[in-house]
Amino acid sequence: MDFSWNIVIDAGLISVALVLATFLRSKIPFFQKYLVPNALTAGFLLLPVYNYLMPTLGYGTNRLGDLVYHLLNISFISMSLRSSPPKIKGSRSNGSVLGMSALILLGYASQAILGLLLTLLFLPKIHPAFGLHLPLGFALGPGQAYAIGKGWESMGFEGGASVGLTFAALGYLWACFGGILLMHKGVRKGWMKPEQLSIMKDKALLTGIVPRGNEKNVGDRLTTDSEAIDSFSFHTAMVVFVYLLSFLFLKGVSFLLGFAGKAGAELATNLWGINFIFSAMLAIVVRKIMDLLRIGYVLDDDALTRISGMSVDYMVAGAIAAISLVFVGKYWFPILLMSTLCGFMVYYTIPWVSSRIFRDFRFERMLMIYGVSTGTLSSGLALLRVMDPEFRTKVTSDYMLSAGLTFVLAIPFILAINLPANAYTSGSMVPYWIFFAIALGYLIFVVVVYWILARKRRFALPGDNFYRPGK
Repeated sequence: MDFSWNIVIDAGLISVALVLATFLRSKIPFFQKYLVPNALTAGFLLLPVYNYLMPTLGYGTNRLGDLVYHLLNISFISMSLRSSPPKIKGSRSNGSVLGMSALILLGYASQAILGLLLTLLFLPKIHPAFGLHLPLGFALGPGQAYAIGKGWESMGFEGGASVGLTFAALGYLWACFGGILLMHKGVRKGWMKPEQLSIMKDKALLTGIVPRGNEKNVGDRLTTDSEAIDSFSFHTAMVVFVYLLSFLFLKGVSFLLGFAGKAGAELATNLWGINFIFSAMLAIVVRKIMDLLRIGYVLDDDALTRISGMSVDYMVAGAIAAISLVFVGKYWFPILLMSTLCGFMVYYTIPWVSSRIFRDFRFERMLMIYGVSTGTLSSGLALLRVMDPEFRTKVTSDYMLSAGLTFVLAIPFILAINLPANAYTSGSMVPYWIFFAIALGYLIFVVVVYWILARKRRFALPGDNFYRPGK
């Protein structure tokens, strides 16, 4: 019988790579020293497999890209179905939530402006939207870089998805190596106390595996009786149910936009590339309805986090494996130049701004923001855990509160992300400069927030990359 095994083969190869990467992390000091995520290692292990071996066997990388696209949406849904984070006393009074949200937006705006300006150096040899892969790959992540880059391919950007995934992979490298360098620089310059690095001796953190005999943390809690339905099955069903709703919603929107002619059809196509926004919004609506009906208790936040974590691990590994080395070779110089300048920009600006805008846990907040500005939330949490192994500070709680605010504030940015690509299809640079103005507007917003929250620390010791009160 003719059954399709394609998805099983792709998922199986990623699984094998993840298992092998976990073994390598547990044995090789290099991966432990720089806290390289297993998913990142797995992706690089699969990169030559999918570029050289699989094509000879009749397989391409397109299915991997589709897998990345769906896992991105599933990860957003599972996190958005979680209950609202509890209000932390003192978080809002000192502006930490607003400050963290502003710094995340700083990554979006500054990286977009840098990318757009550098793009001008290579026009018309590269696509006008090329530079926007900096915020997509560094600050937003591989899923978004692939989904939006794939949409740009229909707008004349040859290899847009692979270029986006390449930037995302380079962003992860900056998150790992740059984050560890910041920690050791912090010890050397007195930004943090040496004993704060004691967690680096934690074998479970370094190897990635909880040692035999150690107490193991509880991953999630059962909210259903397994005789009726397994709790994990129920949570997975809720996530996939919301994903089906997002599909039907976008199908309906696409149908209605079809009446607007060619422009409406193009807009509908672009909306599918940012489905993660609509998926997350529908998940929030479903959660609100469940809370109003007083049935929200059937969802366990930790179980939803496990689903999101699994999605992100497979997504990151698959995203890196899906990179086409052909397009990397074609655009290697602009990719190298843009990613290097962006990496140094984040490395120096985030500590400077963070140390002046925050009043407490300055170094911990800086590491968290640095991680999410170069990789993903998992990168930020991995760096933070070195300083705060039990997550006892307010940093994670403040970040979760700020994430909701950031999501709302960033919607106009994401909805306008196709404007530089429209510059190519329309033959006019007007849309390009409109988006540049939008990014500049976000940067001005961040400056205003910084001016309000930093107060007397705005320009304190400008020559010091990390401000320490009372120095």
